[in-house]
Parts: sequence; C-alpha cells; structure tokens
Amino acid sequence: MKKILFFISIAFSLFSSAQMKQGKVVYERTIKMQFRGNLPPELAANMPKERKDKFELAFANGQSLWESIPDMEENNETSDGGNGNFRVIRFGGGDDLTYHNFETGKSVQVRELNAKNYIVEDSIQKLNWKLLEEAKTILGHKVQLARAERYAMRSVMTMENGEMKRQMIPDTTVIDAWIAMDIPVPAGPEFQGQLPGLIMELNINNGQIVYTAIEISEKMNPSTIKEPRGGKHITAAEFNKERDKTFEEMQRNMPPGRQMQIVTH
Repeated sequence: MKKILFFISIAFSLFSSAQMKQGKVVYERTIKMQFRGNLPPELAANMPKERKDKFELAFANGQSLWESIPDMEENNETSDGGNGNFRVIRFGGGDDLTYHNFETGKSVQVRELNAKNYIVEDSIQKLNWKLLEEAKTILGHKVQLARAERYAMRSVMTMENGEMKRQMIPDTTVIDAWIAMDIPVPAGPEFQGQLPGLIMELNINNGQIVYTAIEISEKMNPSTIKEPRGGKHITAAEFNKERDKTFEEMQRNMPPGRQMQIVTH
C-alpha cells in the first residue's frame, strides 16, 4: 500500500511540474457580420459576411494581458458598401488592450474614442458555468467543454429615413468555452478569471463570435504584463455614455437622406 501511495505521489508531482503556468497564446477571432434594417438586395449582396482579426494573450504570476495584433487590426473603419446612400461604421469592441489581475478580480481596459484613450476599470463579472463531458484536442492540449448563459439587455440602434432609433431588447447568449485543464490559469478571450483552465476556444451565440487558439508557447517575459497607464480614468457605464454621444453626433452630421449602420465589437 505504501508503494502504491508513493507512486501516486510521484505521478502527481510530475503532472504538477508539467503544468504550464505562464506563456503566450495567439487567437484568431471570426465575427459573423450582422446588419440590421432593410437593405436593398444588391447592397446586401456586397456586404462582408464575416470579419477576422488576431489577438495575443500573455499570462504569468496571476495576471494576464490581452491585446490586438496591429497588422490584423481593423478597428475603426467606414465603408459605404458600394452605395453612397448607405454608410457602415465599425467600432472595435474595447478589447485592444485588457489587463486582468486574477487575485484581486480587477480588470482594466484601454479604450479609444474620438482619438482619446480611456482607462476603463471594472471588476470581473462571473457567469454560472457548467462543466460538461465533451472533450477534444487543440494544439496538443486536451480541452473540456464548459457552458454558460448570459442574460442582459442589449442596445440596438438603427437608422431609418435619416432618423436614429435606439431600443433596449432582452438578450440571451449561449457561451461555449473549451478549456485546457493542464494549463491551470483562468485566462483567455473575454471571460477571464472565471474558469479553472486556459480558454483555448470560445464560441459565442452559436458561432456568431468564435475565438480559436492558433499558437501557444511557454516563452515569455512576465515583466511585460503590467497594468496599463496613460489615459482618462472612467467607469464602463461612463464610457458607454460617451460612446452613445459619439454615435448621436455622427448621425447629426450625416447628409440628409443617407443611412448609417453601426456595427460594434
């Protein structure tokens, strides 16, 4: 019996030492584009069906830093879809640079609006996750499925006949996270500080937004993970008010008869 316990102890020790506790991950994000309102068929046919970009996550010492990879970034862009009477304006989702401290539950984002940087501080809002039996392999790591539902009110803004309309509608989102238990770090895209392992793949709303880990490495410098500085400190609610004001000002400056569709994330 003592020999069995000894071998179990050795095996557990080897497993613990093999666990990856710091590193870098590159994710590719795919977003299915949604355009609300009635579009002419010829215009709808020319609209992009999806958008891709990449991000890098560094994690070590109970902290993480999430940032966009600049050469893939398409943050604030405008297009008219080939029709001068319709303008599409895309805003980034506020995840260009995000710092998390898992021990304190603190989250700090750098968000840009009107060429100004804002430091948005918040606490990690945890969902009720359920660990399921489904498993698969991503980049050589066995991952297990965790699922949660998020209930919220979502703001919808559309442009009809030159008038912007905003309404709040109930929204239920199903979130599937594939987590690597051999990397016991609660990091990953969007829902950091909530799960017992690194999120290697994240599927939001049945493929509406999908993050997939495409590279992973243990090589990184922990000193590069720092809380961001250099911007006006503001709460998430205050930033959302500033963003709404920007949208309204853009609408007032639109030429008469021209429609605008704002796409965020």
